[in-house]
Amino acid sequence: MSDEPKKDDADNGAVKDEAGKADKAEPADDLKTTHHTLGDLAYSATTGRVVLREEITEDDKFNGRKPKAEVSITWYTLDDADVTERPVTFAFNGGPGSSSIWLHMGLLGPRRVDSGDAGNLTPPPYGLLDNEETLLRHTDLVFIDPVSTGFSRAVEGEKAKDYHGFTRDIESVGEIIRLWTTRHNRWLSPKFLIGESYGGTRGGALAEYLQNRFGLFLNGVMFIAPAFNTETLYHASRSELPDPLFLPTYAATAHYHGLHPDRSLEEVVDEARAYADEFRAVLAKGQNLDPEERAAAVAKVASLAGVSEDYVDRANLRLEHTRYYAELLRHKRLVTGRLDTRFTGPADHYTHERMPYDPFLVGTDGPYTAALQYYLRSELEYENEHIYERLSRAVHPWSYKEFEGEAVDVIGKLGNAMRLNPFLQVHIAMGRYDGGVPIEAIEYTLDHLEIPLADRERIETKTYPAGHMMYVHEESRVQQSADLADFIRRAARMN
Repeated sequence: MSDEPKKDDADNGAVKDEAGKADKAEPADDLKTTHHTLGDLAYSATTGRVVLREEITEDDKFNGRKPKAEVSITWYTLDDADVTERPVTFAFNGGPGSSSIWLHMGLLGPRRVDSGDAGNLTPPPYGLLDNEETLLRHTDLVFIDPVSTGFSRAVEGEKAKDYHGFTRDIESVGEIIRLWTTRHNRWLSPKFLIGESYGGTRGGALAEYLQNRFGLFLNGVMFIAPAFNTETLYHASRSELPDPLFLPTYAATAHYHGLHPDRSLEEVVDEARAYADEFRAVLAKGQNLDPEERAAAVAKVASLAGVSEDYVDRANLRLEHTRYYAELLRHKRLVTGRLDTRFTGPADHYTHERMPYDPFLVGTDGPYTAALQYYLRSELEYENEHIYERLSRAVHPWSYKEFEGEAVDVIGKLGNAMRLNPFLQVHIAMGRYDGGVPIEAIEYTLDHLEIPLADRERIETKTYPAGHMMYVHEESRVQQSADLADFIRRAARMN
């Protein structure tokens, strides 16, 4: 009797051993392609899941490529385009734990959500609009949902948490990019990344990883509100950086909510920026701060941030941002947003030390989710009954073991990518009312990017009068779309 397993057609390709026990079929790509037009733009859309496989070596023997995860992905390609001329852009959001829904349905894709904006949100059941400014007019688009986000899942028997960390996330997203580029014969296409928030952390590291691991050199990387360096964003290390870097955002937020009457936004922000170095020096003195100097600092910070001197005094001059957004409009019985401080909402009571929720996230979650779910089934004709994980908590605790004892900082990796690839262009978008990743925190980190002075010309920054997802603000969305299109056109020709 043969030892070879027998295949039974009734088991859909499953393999049976001699005892007749059926093994499960190996996972396969699950993809659906449809064809569309947007005015004179004819394009194909493909969505679904692709199998992520990893090479397995045991006892110095290569044992093939084993399926580890099924990664949800959506891509758009222009029909009949020359792939050696047509750029392709790989897009992802951040979190960690975020799907690509926000960039997909808010800014880049050919269809976009009708969500409204601060103070004028669209009510349920929301809606879909043509995105006349879609970046698809200038580049093919590939949206990636990292493992445990969107419809992405580990395959049965594998651990999803293996991908819930800095390095494994970079490797898995990088492999999806390599795989897509190879399967679609796009190695000679101009190639770009665009990442938002932690997608900036991922994008900065990916730019280096793709060229070092695969020899895949990019034309450009686009960052939207990138979290490059956590030391500039959080108080965990008792760094003197966050408070001075957040102060201009606090001042802008106070101005937006009417707490700086008869002063312009520019005047208030400029004053806060000018005070930053002095404020950092004040904080560095700690308990050695002279009482008169401390009192002056308390008064200055309170005046700029729009809160009472008593509050600043009790906070010991450190206005940790989730506390500040609970405090600023407490007198009006409102909480401000964090990712977009223009947004406000009510709380169950007003003794919360920290903001009990983010009105911005709550205000945008429903419209984006409804739009994507409807769009996938009705227009892209893809059906999947898994929960689409917009912002998954299952990825936490996220592993930063590579940064043990220090802040998470990828600016060195971006700098290395730029030094080794003299054609790599960088675009950075920032929101004036971004209370999670302030403009000044991004600028401070860029100031410490170790590249030759002349190479700084390869970095451009754009600022918009909105928050973290600046594209929810209609004027910002239109301008940002034009800025990204211009960047793609210029960077694709840099050779």
